[in-house]
Amino acid sequence: MAGATLISPLTIGQPLPQAQFRDIRLSTIFDYHKWDPEYEDVSTLACFPLILESAAWDELRVQAERLWREAIAAEREAIGRPELLKKLGLGSPVTKALNHIAQQEPSRSMARMMRFDFHLTIEGWRISEANADVPGGFIESCEFTRLVSTRYPGTVVPGDAAAAYADAILRELEPRSQIALVHATAFTDDRQVMLFLADKFSSRGLNSILVSPADLFWIDGRAKVAGCDKPLDGLVRFFPAEWLPNIPRRHRWERFFYGSRTPISNPAYALIVQSKRFPLIWDRLRTPIPTWRHLLPETHDPRRVAWQTNEEWVLKPALGRVGELIGIRGVTAEKEWRQITHDARRHPQRWVAQQRFSPLAMSAGDETMYACIGVFVIDGKACGIYGRIANAILIDARAHDVAVVIGQTANRENNDVGSPHRISASKGLTI
Repeated sequence: MAGATLISPLTIGQPLPQAQFRDIRLSTIFDYHKWDPEYEDVSTLACFPLILESAAWDELRVQAERLWREAIAAEREAIGRPELLKKLGLGSPVTKALNHIAQQEPSRSMARMMRFDFHLTIEGWRISEANADVPGGFIESCEFTRLVSTRYPGTVVPGDAAAAYADAILRELEPRSQIALVHATAFTDDRQVMLFLADKFSSRGLNSILVSPADLFWIDGRAKVAGCDKPLDGLVRFFPAEWLPNIPRRHRWERFFYGSRTPISNPAYALIVQSKRFPLIWDRLRTPIPTWRHLLPETHDPRRVAWQTNEEWVLKPALGRVGELIGIRGVTAEKEWRQITHDARRHPQRWVAQQRFSPLAMSAGDETMYACIGVFVIDGKACGIYGRIANAILIDARAHDVAVVIGQTANRENNDVGSPHRISASKGLTI
């Protein structure tokens, strides 16, 4: 495919005038709690949109919903099979908690949410991972995208994942229910998401309180907060499940896995699908997962492939997030590459080797850029897109948040909206 060119269903729109973008950026910060719009003194909000053809959005929705259904079915089977759980590289405390689920009752679930990260390659759409535990990107995919879309006639937003989230919770709970938004309260980037969701939930008649998991205590399987007379009606967890064992045992962090009568979104057993080692148990599942097999690159235990001598393989930690500790020979900085390979050799049970794919690069002026399209799915329905774009193959914390709007094919000929970009194959892996 070297030298091949084709027209992409995903294009970069013309940049917004500086004054218009400044207004959108300030509104995103002050009206919608996006307090960290910079990374290393560089703006993380892109001043242009990605325009996705409506037919491509229809395709992604179908694929993402299939991925969700297969993931839920595989998760249910894996919960009862300890021999599979130990292969996921989740650490001893989490694995023990997962094993207890089969002996007791899984914590009650509500409003199950995942985000599947799609990349356009020379072979079509592929996914790099599923964010099944505590997916983020709500502010950027909802209000920032809405504000950008108003400046591009002929485009529409692909949905409001935060509103869909509130609606999904209301299908489980009564209006005026009290829910706790459980997060790492010391982290500003987590706090801003919780305040944003609290506003969305309030608009639907839900009462939210913001807490740490260490603020909870449990009576007969029901979660309570000190100072509140009644148990909580529901929990929204934005605290990574692998961090829960760091909380003192007296706070009963295991209730996020099993024994909670208070419904949780997401229960901590979502970590089964979050693990990058999830593909390593597929062949031992009775549950068919054809969509995953088609869309996710070939994945192995690093002891099974010659990643040391073959640059076709990428190293990933079982529980890495936001592109952290991804090892791509020739892309990852040499010092970090040495650290990654050292740990992968020493603790291979915590890593995977995944085959590289060939992403399609887009031109934006003199820059070459790569995009990631994160599709939110809540209770089986696709409901929004979190877009990220970078001028490096590895999409990590340095990438820009970009509004993804939906346009018809005809819009690609309209310079006020976006212009068609020739795209070419580039060997690598986007994360």
